[in-house]
Amino acid sequence: MKPPTAVYIHIPFCTNKCHYCDFNSYVLKGQPVGEYLDALEREMEATVKRLPPRRIETIFVGGGTPTVLTPSQMERFLRLTADYFADRVDDLEFTMEANPGTTDPDKLAVMREGGVNRISFGVQSFHDPLLERIGRIHQSEDVYRSLEYARAAGFGNLTIDLMFGLPGQTMELLEDSLDQALKLDLQHYSIYGLKVEENTLFHALYQKNQLVLPEEEVEASMFERIMERLERAGYRQYEISNFARPGYESRHNTMYWRNRAYYGLGAGAHGYADAERHVNIKGIQPYNQAAMHKLPRLEVHPVSREEAMEDFMMVGLRLLEGVRRNDFEDQFGVPMEAVFGGIIQDLTGKGLLEKTGVGYRMTREAVPLANVVFGAFIGLLTG
Repeated sequence: MKPPTAVYIHIPFCTNKCHYCDFNSYVLKGQPVGEYLDALEREMEATVKRLPPRRIETIFVGGGTPTVLTPSQMERFLRLTADYFADRVDDLEFTMEANPGTTDPDKLAVMREGGVNRISFGVQSFHDPLLERIGRIHQSEDVYRSLEYARAAGFGNLTIDLMFGLPGQTMELLEDSLDQALKLDLQHYSIYGLKVEENTLFHALYQKNQLVLPEEEVEASMFERIMERLERAGYRQYEISNFARPGYESRHNTMYWRNRAYYGLGAGAHGYADAERHVNIKGIQPYNQAAMHKLPRLEVHPVSREEAMEDFMMVGLRLLEGVRRNDFEDQFGVPMEAVFGGIIQDLTGKGLLEKTGVGYRMTREAVPLANVVFGAFIGLLTG
């Protein structure tokens, strides 16, 4: 594998835990944030010593809610990131996740000074009772204020997350959220269907039959409506869940979808480099302690050439432009059809894939059935 040109850094602190969230995150109160930044610095130092970076093209800071850091903590964190990943392309994309209401002008100024040039706000809905129902602590007015502050601070690349299939969410509520979202005239929108994950409050309620969700047909109609509305408003659906104005597609996430290497740093972070996937230790104190002596790994999984080929197809077909022959041959040294010709022909015959000038992509009709397409490659070479 080529050395990574992308960096993911995890800040695991939140103001509260949302009812649907199974991410590695912890309520901020009482947490040793300073010690965590110390540990993160040690991991950065050990990582770049072991695998020196190429010129960095994208950095993504996720969580948790990274913007719960105070301005001084944020300044220190961004300085560390600049020290260890200093060799950057001129048009670096530097994204930070944020929760509405956690980005005041002082903090945004520190973020801009530290190189952040793209903010992803977790909005989820513009209906306040629904936000409360899913455990969010912001209200819709916080969204408008946060975006106003961000634009005033000079941020011109802004994106929000919206969710559908939420408990008590109707098509009318979804339409209203889409109305409010599109009035913002942002560069990018991410739209996600609710998944009831284990170890969440929603899962516990679901197990007790106390979580009333929209019917599958309604949820499917919601997704169709989202695609229709955003496309009509001039946004290109470049990935199953992501829509952008031309030139504002997420370059960092595209690294994942092109199956390229990336550094993964911080508690619970995932990384992919040097033909290995790893997951870091998740707990704050265990992570802090482990990073004092070694790379704080929980699991390391060697990735065989065959597994990497399967991954290439599964993640690459999430992109609406699909997988490209040249990328496959560049990574693996053989033509795509020589490895997957049979299954590609089968899926094409079923109307799920279609040939493009550079490779293959899902048909429009296949998008709601995407998991069927991805699943066709699982274990094909490694099973």
